[in-house]
Amino acid sequence: MKKFFIVANWKLNGNINMISSFFEYFQLYALNYLEKNTIVIAPPTVYLERVYKKIKKMNIFLGAQNVDIHLTGPFTGETSILMLEEIGAKYVIVGHSERRLWHNETDDLVAEKICLIKKLNLTPILCVGETKIDKDNGNTKKIIKNQLDCILKKLGKLAFQNIIIAYEPIWAIGTGISANPKDVQLIHEFIKNYIKKNDSSIKNIIVQYGGSVNIKNVKSFIIQPDIDGLLIGNASLNAEIFLKIVKTSHDIF
Repeated sequence: MKKFFIVANWKLNGNINMISSFFEYFQLYALNYLEKNTIVIAPPTVYLERVYKKIKKMNIFLGAQNVDIHLTGPFTGETSILMLEEIGAKYVIVGHSERRLWHNETDDLVAEKICLIKKLNLTPILCVGETKIDKDNGNTKKIIKNQLDCILKKLGKLAFQNIIIAYEPIWAIGTGISANPKDVQLIHEFIKNYIKKNDSSIKNIIVQYGGSVNIKNVKSFIIQPDIDGLLIGNASLNAEIFLKIVKTSHDIF
C-alpha cells in the first residue's frame, strides 16, 4: 500500500532537551498513524545519532539535511555519505533552496550529491522550486525542468528511480505564505509527467510539497491527488503540532 511521505526538516534547530521531550510525547501516539504514513526525521547533523536511538524501534526513519560530495579527506566541517550510512540514515535532503542560496550549491553539485547517495543505496530527497520573480514571470515549470534536466544529464533516463521529489517554492519557505494547493497540484502533475516522459518504466513517483505547511492548511494539500507527502520545517519542531499533521494525513490519505 502506498503511504503518505512526511519529512520533518528541523534545519538549524533543536537541542538535547528538545529531542528528549519531543520523542517522549511523539512515541506515545505515533505508532497509531504509521499504517498510512512514512515518517522521516531530519535533525541537525550533531543530533543524528541521538535521534536514531530514539526512532530505530519505532519504524520511523532517519534523514540527513545535507551531505558532502567526498567520501573522506581534508574537507573540514563536512559530512560523508559513508558516515551517514553508518549511523543509520536512510534519506538525505539535497538541493534545498537554503543550501542553494546560502552555500552557492548549483544544479551540477546537487546532481553529484544525488549520484553519490544512490551509489550507497540511500534515498535522496531532491528539492526543486522557483523564486517569486520566476513565479511572477511565469517561469515556474521552466525552472523546475532545468533542475530535473541536470539530474537526467548526470544519471541518465533512470535517474529518478528511488528518488523523492520535494517541490518547495522558494517564496513560500519560512514566510508563512503557503502556495495555493490547486497550483501545487498542477506543478506536481507536471513533475510526474515530465519524469515519466523520460522514463516510462518508473512505477511510483513520490512528490512532496514543502513551504509554510501548518495544521490550518495541511488538509487542503493532502487531498490533492498528486501531492504524495510533505516536507515540513517549522511545524515539525513541536511534537504536538507535528503529530496533529501526521494524524490528519492518516485520517485522509
